[in-house]
Parts: sequence; structure tokens; C-alpha cells
Amino acid sequence: MTALFQKTLASDVKTTGIGMHSGRKVVLHLKPAPVDTGIVFRRVDVDATLGIKATAQAVTDTRMATTISHADNPEVRVLTIEHLMSALAGLGVDNAFVEVNAPEIPIMDGSATSFVYLIMSVGLVEQSALRQFLRIKQSVSVSDGDKTARLDPYFGFKARFDIDFDHPAIDGTGNQFEIDFVEDAFVKHISRARTFGFIQDVEALRGVGLAQGGSLSNAIVLDEYKILNPEGLRYGDEFVKHKILDAIGDLYVVGYPILGSYSAFKSGHALNNQLLRAVIADKECYEIVTFDDAASAPNYALGQTHNQAWM
Repeated sequence: MTALFQKTLASDVKTTGIGMHSGRKVVLHLKPAPVDTGIVFRRVDVDATLGIKATAQAVTDTRMATTISHADNPEVRVLTIEHLMSALAGLGVDNAFVEVNAPEIPIMDGSATSFVYLIMSVGLVEQSALRQFLRIKQSVSVSDGDKTARLDPYFGFKARFDIDFDHPAIDGTGNQFEIDFVEDAFVKHISRARTFGFIQDVEALRGVGLAQGGSLSNAIVLDEYKILNPEGLRYGDEFVKHKILDAIGDLYVVGYPILGSYSAFKSGHALNNQLLRAVIADKECYEIVTFDDAASAPNYALGQTHNQAWM
């Protein structure tokens, strides 16, 4: 009988990149962490002793990205964590220290794939404590106008997303996608989907200090009619797949992998965080579970770095 244990990085690993919103060069340093640490961010340029644990309550800003802040010192914050969190979730990393020397995680190519290969370059190790999962027991939904996000009970994890941008280039691709990670692969089907934006919005965003580092090398950029990137799309439905990538990262901020079914229409970082807060506000809606016997666990949880369902 084999239990499901927590995992962390096998060793330190570093990379550098540009912050999408700050435009600053960033050194990102991922480090192994002890059991039950979770994902903890540190701003080494400000105060490396002030760790910001990824939790739903730590999210303080959701404009164009997910930002977490230290509870006692809100000026110590880290922006744009969602793509890295998605990679950590997809590969099953329970515990890690994330150190940056700037206010933001580097955007890399605008997807999660750079973080996936960074983590895979050092590999993962099992730890001595059982892996904990947040199992959805009762359906929870939140809405904002016509935008909705929902979690339902499900023994595994699957996600469905519907988008509606009323844009000819986006409408010509798949506007709905559903993936069940018991059967399909995060790395293959989701991780390479890039963030996207509209060139007419760039000036306004930069006027409020956002999108300073955005370019065709780290985002899909559209004008009023078409995609401006000469290489085109990586997936025929890359837009909606990136929304699922974001959602996976946003949901992992809760501190546990989720056993449940996520579905959304036009949701974003704000609504995803509202959904998490609604779940944890009602103890009847969830429970924390472990698996002493991997045979009793959902297939996707059997060790994501080795399971074809995730690779």
C-alpha cells in the first residue's frame, strides 16, 4: 500500500525575466521547503524574512493579475503569481519558497511552460507528510453581472471555461473548453497557452502603471481585427485555454489541490478569488482529506510528474 505524500523541489533553481506590469528585470529563485509550508513568496529586495504564504486571504489585488501581500506589511507584495502557481499546481508541488528581487514574478513567455520546465529541470522529491486535498462537498457559485464561477463535488479535478469577447480573431477560435485531468494532460493541453491583450488598451494600462513589460514575445496581442503575433497561436483554442491556466493558478492559492469540478463563464482573477473565499467561509462546503492508499485516490493525484494524465 502506497500513500500520497507531499512533494517539494529536489534542489534550488533560478531564472531571470521581465515583469509584465512593472517592466523590471526579475531574478526568480525557487527553493525546496519543509512539509506543510505551502507556497511561500519572499521579496528579497525588501525583506527576505517576511514570507507571504499563498492563501485566498492573502490576495489583495486582482487587476489584470493576482497579487498577494503580507498581512502585517501590505507594501510587501508580489504581483502576477498566477502562471507560476498554475505550474506548481500542475506538477504537484506542495511546498516551495519563491524568492524574487522585484515586485513581480517574471512573465517569461506569457504561459506556464517556462516554469514547468524550470521545475522539471531539478525534479521533485517526496516528503514525510501526507498530501492534503481540499475536497468540495457542496456546490458553491459566485457571480458578478453575467460573469460566473462555480465549484461542484467531483472525485478528481476538471475545469470548464466559456469566454465571450465579441472579437473576430477570438470568435474564430474555440470559445469553450473542458478538460478532465484524470484523462488529459496539463503540460500538453494547457501549460503553453499564453496571456493575451488588446493593443488599444495598452496605452491606458501603461498610464496606470500596468503592462510596462508587455510585448509580442510574452503575450498574444490583438488589434481590432486580428492577432498581431507573426507566429500565430499555439493552440486553436489558446484564448480559452489560457483562462483555464489562470484559473488553475488562482485556485491553487487556497493552499491545497482541489478535488472538485470548476466551471466558469467570463470569470477572471477577482471572481476566482471570491469563489475560494466563499468555499472556505462555509465549513459544510469542503473538507481536507489525505490518502493513505494511493489506489483510493483519484488518478490525477497519483504523482503528477510521472502520470501521463498530467504530462
